[in-house]
Amino acid sequence: MVSLADLKVKIFADGADLKHIEVLAGDPLIKGFTTNPTLMRKAGVRDYRQFARDALSIVGDRPISFEIFSDEFEEMERQALEIASWGTNVYVKIPVTNTKQEFSGQLIDNLSSAGVRVNVTALLTADQVGAVVKCLSGKAESFVSVFAGRIADTGLDPIPIMARSVKLLKSRPAAELIWASPREPFNIIQADSIGCHVITATSDVLAKLQGIGKDLDTFSLETVRMFRYDAVEAGFSIDVTSQITTGESAAS
Repeated sequence: MVSLADLKVKIFADGADLKHIEVLAGDPLIKGFTTNPTLMRKAGVRDYRQFARDALSIVGDRPISFEIFSDEFEEMERQALEIASWGTNVYVKIPVTNTKQEFSGQLIDNLSSAGVRVNVTALLTADQVGAVVKCLSGKAESFVSVFAGRIADTGLDPIPIMARSVKLLKSRPAAELIWASPREPFNIIQADSIGCHVITATSDVLAKLQGIGKDLDTFSLETVRMFRYDAVEAGFSIDVTSQITTGESAAS
C-alpha cells in the first residue's frame, strides 16, 4: 500500500474559497495554491486585487498562482507584470493561447526573460509543452500546467503525454510540471510514479486523501456498515411474512 508520506510529488490546493484556503494553509501536506478566474467566479469573488491580497496573507511564503484574463497580448503582459508585483511567491498564469488560438510564446518569453515567475496553463498536448519549453528562456522558476484530467475526459490515457512532458521539461531545470485537473486521488499516485513535480487538487479530491493506503478489507467493512446504517436510518422495510409456496403445493 502507498502512503502519502512516501510520495515525492507536491500537492497544491486548487480553489478560490478563502475560508477553505485558510484551513488548508494549516496542512503541511499542501505545498502551494492555485486559482483561476472560473474558480474565483464560482466562489463569488468580485474584487480580484483584494482577493489576491487576502489569499497572500493566508498562504505565507508558499507559491500561489493568479491568472491574467485579457485576450490581447500587450494587455496580458501589463496584467502579468502587475500581478507579479504582488509578491515574490506569486506565479502568473498565462494561457498557452488566447481565445483566437494564437500561441502565447512571445509573451511567455518576454516574461520569463524579465524574471517573472509564470505558470503556463491550459496545455493538453506534448507538442504544446515542447513549444512552451522553448519559450522559457529566462532563469525564473516556472510551472507548466497540463490538464491531465481533461485529457482523460476525452477518452485518452493522459499518462503517455504526462510522461513525455516530464522528459521535455528536463532541459529547463527551473521549470516544473503540474498535473492539473485530477479527477481522483489515484491520479496523485500516477503523477508521482512518472516523476511529475506537482499535482493540483480541488476540495473534492483533497477530501478523499485519507483513503490513500487504507486496508481494503477494512474499507469493505466500512462500506457494508454504511449501507446497513443508511437503510436503518431511512426506515426501509420489506414484508417477508407471506409463505413461500413449495413445489408440491404449487403443483396441486
